[in-house]
Amino acid sequence: MTTEQTTMAATGAAGGHHLRLPLLAGLPVTERRVTAAGIDTAVLDGGEGPPVVLLHGPAEYAAKWIRVIPDLVRTHHVIAPDLPGHGTSGADGALTPERTLAWLGDLIDQTCPSPPALVGHLLGGAIAARFANDHGEQISHLVLVDSLGLTALQPDPEFGKALNEYLAAPSVDSHEGLWRMCAHDLERLRTQMPQWDAFATYNVDRARTAGAGAALPALMQHFGGPPIPPQELARITVATSLVWGRHDLATPLSVAEQVSEAYGWPLHVIDDCADDPAVEQPQELVRALHVALGRTVTERRPS
Repeated sequence: MTTEQTTMAATGAAGGHHLRLPLLAGLPVTERRVTAAGIDTAVLDGGEGPPVVLLHGPAEYAAKWIRVIPDLVRTHHVIAPDLPGHGTSGADGALTPERTLAWLGDLIDQTCPSPPALVGHLLGGAIAARFANDHGEQISHLVLVDSLGLTALQPDPEFGKALNEYLAAPSVDSHEGLWRMCAHDLERLRTQMPQWDAFATYNVDRARTAGAGAALPALMQHFGGPPIPPQELARITVATSLVWGRHDLATPLSVAEQVSEAYGWPLHVIDDCADDPAVEQPQELVRALHVALGRTVTERRPS
């Protein structure tokens, strides 16, 4: 693991850097920084082969892919950025939809020698889908993992309560409460993920930063909350697949099934998993990605 030493953005990034290092230790990636659409962006970069850009969910960061990256870099060139205002990425200025999509396009131009597969989880999925609608020529595939934006955000009431409590007052206890909703079996996950304590500690630290407090509401308002209009989804022509945890409490599997039926997008369901396959079932997610990225044509159904 090598790190390019640069000035951290004024989002509390420098204060939490020591907490980030245990998550990156041993990962087969380099952490570097690029400026995309004027936003100082942290990027994890590793592997050789066809490029894949991984976009994480709300109040997360690129290292959330920690259990996926080691397998994926064996076959692909992996680029995983911290979203604007998340992790150690900056968020100077307004995060309008136009600027956010420009950020992603600029990031792809700077890091990918050819059109990449774009994989988005939750909020990252909503951003990825809107990007595919507007800039499909810049990507080769689209994979939406338990994505927001396919319907109005109406999570299970207990999930919504836990999420609101965590975002209002990030702490060890509220993080625990949220992850009891995000994971199908939190106790099993703890035993299978050696980095769990470091992961939880860094999650809480990043959720407390001023940058996250400003960026997350803006990105959720523009991308994560409202549904993407059906006519925009219908305009996506790049090969598209869905991957879903069977026990997702944020966006239920039934939504993915309806979208799959409407647009002819293949759906891979991951058992024993809630809304975060990358953390809870990483090997199954990698298998699903290999299947999805082997496709070159989206089989569309008549509208």
